[in-house]
Amino acid sequence: MLALQKTSPAAGLELVEVPVPEAGAGEVLVRVRATGICGSDLHVDDWTPSYAFIAPSIPVTIGHEFVGVAQNGPLAGRRVVVRPSVTCGVCAACTDGRHDACERRRGIGMTRDGAFAPWVRVPQRNCVPVPDSLSDDMAALTEPLTISMQALRTAGDVAGLRVLVMGPGTIGQGIAALARRAGAAQVVVSGCDDAARFDALRAMGFEALVDVKTQSLADGTRLHTGGAPFDLVFEATGVPETITEALALLRRNGTVVVTGIHARPLALDLTPLVRNQQQLRGSFRPPESDWPLALALMGEMDAVLRPMVSHVLPLARAHEGFALAHGRQASKVLLCPEVGDA
Repeated sequence: MLALQKTSPAAGLELVEVPVPEAGAGEVLVRVRATGICGSDLHVDDWTPSYAFIAPSIPVTIGHEFVGVAQNGPLAGRRVVVRPSVTCGVCAACTDGRHDACERRRGIGMTRDGAFAPWVRVPQRNCVPVPDSLSDDMAALTEPLTISMQALRTAGDVAGLRVLVMGPGTIGQGIAALARRAGAAQVVVSGCDDAARFDALRAMGFEALVDVKTQSLADGTRLHTGGAPFDLVFEATGVPETITEALALLRRNGTVVVTGIHARPLALDLTPLVRNQQQLRGSFRPPESDWPLALALMGEMDAVLRPMVSHVLPLARAHEGFALAHGRQASKVLLCPEVGDA
């Protein structure tokens, strides 16, 4: 079968022919219908230092945001989305049923084969059934939406707050939509030369957009806030320097929630943060229980979220899809296997 793989610890990905996987004990073989290109996949393609941890697993098929049809097990014949974080099953937390506390995980599409392929084998316990009413395009957004949900949880109550979302990609778009739904008084989204993603956000009903390619973040946000500080900032850029910019626009006792994975460290002057009693909070993996909630939310918010997907391409055009994503010419790109790929 055709698969998009990381074949060496260097920049680049390859479309290669590999055997169809076989499901082992406790596993399900899933026929993939659509897989989204994630910012993490772009980092793997570029081979940034923050993803060098996958080196021992190379060659590995990437892709972790996907929907497909289970071929065996209790969900056979049903569409499923799959939690990409695979718990070990043997540590104290796992044997006690506290899978969210497992610290010995493997990642589908990172350290075990993923879903930029027609077939993928996954743990049965990671499969979540998809409602019949939800399209494949929307279902493929489940994983990033759970990341956005976790960011909102980390932030706390956003009702009545002035919110800045830095980064207009899928995570940022989800955060913006959920913050507005949760009652934020204002949501401003910033990006850099992100016309396609800004188009998606406008289609989602957001007009307070700031392009930092043409103006500073401070000047751009001032047009929408009148110079008032933000109560809450979400960082979803993967660019560490934006955190320093965020703190300068944050009110006293305000919070910055960091969701991006960064390719380099940040030197940060902590004195202003301390004197202003500001908070930096990291947000990463949601609890497993969020996945059915995310699917229900997507059903409820389908019309709002639908513009997030801008391109649907066959798997054989994966390199074209990655070029669109790298070049910021797309919002979300989905790759779909065709009959001949299997």
